[in-house]
Amino acid sequence: QVQLIEDGGGLVQAGGSLRLSCAASGRTFSTYAMGWFRQAPGKERDFVAGIRKSDSSLIYADSVKGRFTISRDNAKNTVFLQMNSLKPEDTAVYYCAANPIFTTVQASAWSYWGQGTQVTISS
Repeated sequence: QVQLIEDGGGLVQAGGSLRLSCAASGRTFSTYAMGWFRQAPGKERDFVAGIRKSDSSLIYADSVKGRFTISRDNAKNTVFLQMNSLKPEDTAVYYCAANPIFTTVQASAWSYWGQGTQVTISS
C-alpha cells in the first residue's frame, strides 16, 4: 500500500508555470513507477507524464512534450511535475499515481492514486 498526496496546484495565467509535487508514504517509493494524469470536467482521466522505476526513463503525452518535466527524488519519496508555458487547455485536476511497474498509460491499470490538485489556467 502507498499513500499519495499532491500539492502545488493553483490559478495562473497562460504562459506561466506551476510545479506540482506528490509525496508518497507507505511502501518503498523507489519500487514504484510514478505518473501524472489529469482530468478536465466531463472528460476521461488522461496520462500526462510517467517515470519508470527501473531506469527512470521518462514518458510524456504529446500534448505536453517540451513544456512539462517529470522528475523524482527517491530520498524524499516525492515526484514532481514542472509545468511551463501553460495553456488554458491544461486546466484540469491533476492526479499523481503509482504502480509497481510502468506498462500502460491507461489510468485504469494504475494501482494507487492521490486526491488530486486543481490547476486552472486563465487566458
